[in-house]
Amino acid sequence: MPKRPTMKDVARAAGVSHMTVSRVVNGDTGVLPDKVSRVERAIRKLGYQRNDMARQLRRQGQTTGTIGLVVDDVANTFWSALARAVEDVAMRRGFLVLVGSTNDDRRREQEVVAAFCARRVDGLVVVPVAGSQRFLRTQMAMGTRVVCVDRPGDGLEVDTVVVDNRPGTRDAIAHLIGQGHERIGFLGDRDDIWTAEERYTGYLDALGDARIEPTPSHVRRGVRTAAQATEAARELMTARHPPTAIFTGNNMITIGAIAAFSQDDRPRATALVGFDDFPLADRLAPPVTVVQQDPAALGATAAQMLLARIEGDTAPPRTVVLKTRLLTRGSGEIPPP
Repeated sequence: MPKRPTMKDVARAAGVSHMTVSRVVNGDTGVLPDKVSRVERAIRKLGYQRNDMARQLRRQGQTTGTIGLVVDDVANTFWSALARAVEDVAMRRGFLVLVGSTNDDRRREQEVVAAFCARRVDGLVVVPVAGSQRFLRTQMAMGTRVVCVDRPGDGLEVDTVVVDNRPGTRDAIAHLIGQGHERIGFLGDRDDIWTAEERYTGYLDALGDARIEPTPSHVRRGVRTAAQATEAARELMTARHPPTAIFTGNNMITIGAIAAFSQDDRPRATALVGFDDFPLADRLAPPVTVVQQDPAALGATAAQMLLARIEGDTAPPRTVVLKTRLLTRGSGEIPPP
């Protein structure tokens, strides 16, 4: 493979000293115009590119111009939208974003963080997995800034950006109750995941507000994939006393539940409200009613807070709670039989 041109190669081609090339590349003044022109011509001819990472690491106290983003699963449209927003904010400020997925696995979270910190990222935007994030304290003590997004970190006092999961879910269940439903099923993620627990609590809040006794057989938790959601929804619908409405705790669970409905030859009679919007939700029959949150706003807010910390913000850590909204489209307005 061809050797990457170095500053010495540029100096040799331009007939100047290595120091002169360094001064031109770094924009220093005091170099004669003729020498500047010769160096610039040599750079263009050789295709030389400055190694900003190596240059900045040699300067104590300088940033590397990179941040790490640690999410659950970047293949999920929710997380990819959040990642894009982080990247957009970072790029406008001259930062590069490294992205890694954890699949909500503690060991993988630590491995991804270790890999990013080995590359001297200036900060991390982290979607914390279930369990403690105290291991991040070591990196924070070494100067790495951390912001948590979507969920708070356990054992950390850092800036955090979340949405109103519990009130948003309570409003969705109250909406179903307002349509006449009393037997309302719940499909949710693992109970050790903060967002899943918040949404389940919102479900119970709404039932309690309406003086409806929860039915344990109408609840399925620990649903991680669309396939598992399909099976769980089928179990609820074929029970002796099935729920007349189902609330699904995230976009993948909603997609799985819809697949179960499509496998049922009977006319659609079960109302559905899902947490998170997803592509083509408004094109289905009926269109899907959702608790809509804004992943782009989550990502952008977290990125802005992180960059402020990198640039010297020393204010006490704060938590930003973004609002959700109930988007009624049809599936949540199916009345009970």
